[in-house]
Amino acid sequence: TQVDAQIKEEDAESSDVEPTSNGHGGLSAYELERLENIRQNQAFLSSINLLQVGTSLAVNSTPAIKKCAGPLPMDPVNMEEGGKLPSQLLQLCSEVGATYLVSGCRYQSNLKNMRITEDKVAKVVKDRILSATFHPCNSSLLMAAGDKWGRVGLWNLDGGWGDDGVLLFHPHTRSVGCLAFSRAQPTQLLTLSYDGSLRCMDVEKTVFDDVYDIEDGLKTFDFMSHDCSTLVVGNWFGEVAIVDRHEQSRLLMIYLLTCRTESKYDGLFRCLKKTNSQPVSQLHGHSLSIFGAYFSPCTGNRLLTSCMDNCIRVYDTSAMTTQSPLLTKIRYHHMQTGRWLSKLSAVWDPKQEDCFVVGSMTKPRRVQVFHESGQLQHSFMDEEKFNTVLSITAFHPTRNALLGGNASGRLHVFSD
Repeated sequence: TQVDAQIKEEDAESSDVEPTSNGHGGLSAYELERLENIRQNQAFLSSINLLQVGTSLAVNSTPAIKKCAGPLPMDPVNMEEGGKLPSQLLQLCSEVGATYLVSGCRYQSNLKNMRITEDKVAKVVKDRILSATFHPCNSSLLMAAGDKWGRVGLWNLDGGWGDDGVLLFHPHTRSVGCLAFSRAQPTQLLTLSYDGSLRCMDVEKTVFDDVYDIEDGLKTFDFMSHDCSTLVVGNWFGEVAIVDRHEQSRLLMIYLLTCRTESKYDGLFRCLKKTNSQPVSQLHGHSLSIFGAYFSPCTGNRLLTSCMDNCIRVYDTSAMTTQSPLLTKIRYHHMQTGRWLSKLSAVWDPKQEDCFVVGSMTKPRRVQVFHESGQLQHSFMDEEKFNTVLSITAFHPTRNALLGGNASGRLHVFSD
């Protein structure tokens, strides 16, 4: 150890000194006292085994968790080993509901009729929720949520399987930042993680298949085709990949693009070139980080952004001009969630072309629905049923239902 080396060094130095009448090799009283203190400290550390413990900790440090290559079996971690998936799961996941639009007055009335009760709250994953979505089936409310440490939970509000209707899986090793059910194959749930893996949970095959994989840093994805076979995947480094899921050409159809965001200049749409790409359209006005940017669900004529500058913006993207005009700016919607909560991000209601939902930091806690004009449509509040920030929100694609996920892994559902 360093102390032993120091003692040996000073002993060696003192051995070269000629002895004097006091028998201590010519060392002063101060030097003798210093050596004695070093020896006493060394004896004390040895008596409590501190040096050995420190060495043991250095050798036995916990290695980083490595992600497993797929396909992975779809085995719930909250069931006994060898437990089978519920037979109702495949039946539910095979259902597809029809989407319909309603008028503004009826829409507000539907929102007011949606309530939360004690049985509409459940712990679906173990840690903070970063992503959540509804399955499009109509007969029951089936939801999926992803947490901070790679877990994916399925919750059937009316089901009796698993723990209070929850089936928990662990297909990733880091945060599940994005997940979505395939519109063309509703038995498939795609999950993306910061560990660099994009997987497909296939209920029919009962496996998590590999779709796309890099070392780390995947951020989000979306479907680019009606059959959901082509994906656009983005990472933390400003790169985008176009991924073809067809088995024979998957590895041949991956293109990396670059899309950087600066302080007050946002290049959102770029030509598909690997180098020297130029923005097709630009959105101005953001001064800080952008958490989300989503096209309106039916036509894509609007683009909704959430920004760290505490503003929610709606842009007109009906015509692909060089600068998309700003239609609406909702100011002072507090976005400063801190490090322990997931970021707030406004998302469209898939049943409504012009309305969106977003969580809130305001007390009493609430979830708010706005029209694209900035007019507040409804605030969901119930201090007895929920008093936490619901950062992650999503509407059901066919039914009058809304979910909200919090930092403790719980989903809260408002429905009629």
